[in-house]
Amino acid sequence: MYKTANGEEIFVIDAHIALWDGSKENQLNKHGEEFISCFYDYHRNLSPEQYVWPKKEFYKYSPDKLVNDVLIKGYSDMAIFQPVYLKEFYKNGFSNFDANEALSKKYPNRFICNGTLDPRHGTNGLKQLEKDHEKYNWQGIKLYTADWYGDSKGYKLSDLWAKKYLEKCEELGIKNIHVHKGPTITPLNRDAFDVADIDDAASCFPNLNFIVEHVGLPRLEDFCWIATQEKNVYAGLAVAMPFIHSRPRYFAEIISELLYWLDEDRILFSSDYAIWEPSWLVEKFIAMELPEDIQQETGVTFDMNVKKKILAENAASLYNINIPEQKIILANCPLTKRMDRQREKV
Repeated sequence: MYKTANGEEIFVIDAHIALWDGSKENQLNKHGEEFISCFYDYHRNLSPEQYVWPKKEFYKYSPDKLVNDVLIKGYSDMAIFQPVYLKEFYKNGFSNFDANEALSKKYPNRFICNGTLDPRHGTNGLKQLEKDHEKYNWQGIKLYTADWYGDSKGYKLSDLWAKKYLEKCEELGIKNIHVHKGPTITPLNRDAFDVADIDDAASCFPNLNFIVEHVGLPRLEDFCWIATQEKNVYAGLAVAMPFIHSRPRYFAEIISELLYWLDEDRILFSSDYAIWEPSWLVEKFIAMELPEDIQQETGVTFDMNVKKKILAENAASLYNINIPEQKIILANCPLTKRMDRQREKV
């Protein structure tokens, strides 16, 4: 939880984190190295110098480091795992559902474990989705439309099989569909991350929520035109957030466009950990003010009430989290007491 200078406590939900394994031992081929190296380039180029990790540590980090960086140092009261397969690049996949689940059980009420799927897996994949939902009780899934599968280098949400899987999600009560629609990562195909198919999916499935991760960058304008029409489309700020440091005016333009076209209730804070640590993102976000000329042109409001919505309240609404009740639950958990002791030493 972030405390302001006047002592106000601000609840934080990091809506996009990962516990990945990009290590040499897990890499299946050269593409595994290309992928994690591209991640690292984003990390190194957009992070403040003091938050840049050694590359070896970036390949694979421990669950304890994640807890320390996200919950203890990072101000996040809760965080949401958004896993991906990438089994064409990594022997055991890039993410591990069971590892996420283990961390969630070790620290109750702190993590939400989403899953993933690939509509190219056909009938067998639908059966597996049912089994996974029964085992993990997923509330959401993360889609990676540029993931490779056999000879295919991507799919669209408008594809027939994609719609069958979305129908199954709706049937199972998996309402939150997080979709990577942002910058490409080597060697994936940029066009397979295009945001256009969100429009059809959102129209066909009005009872599902489509959280467009990375706000469609570098296709922000396309995303905004879609989201202003489709009220079940949300903006996930992962990848946009680090520009608050490296290019603050650019970030101000992004957030003001989102507030102008969508509304303050459909934007979610996300760090994309471990590409970036949430601590400095939260600090800079709370301190930020829009440049006067941008504020005058767009007429949007970006005060503390809006920031609170983006930092937690909007994600809480999607995942049925009662923040006042959650504060009480977390206040008495062992991790909170550990954090309090650590802060007393500082």
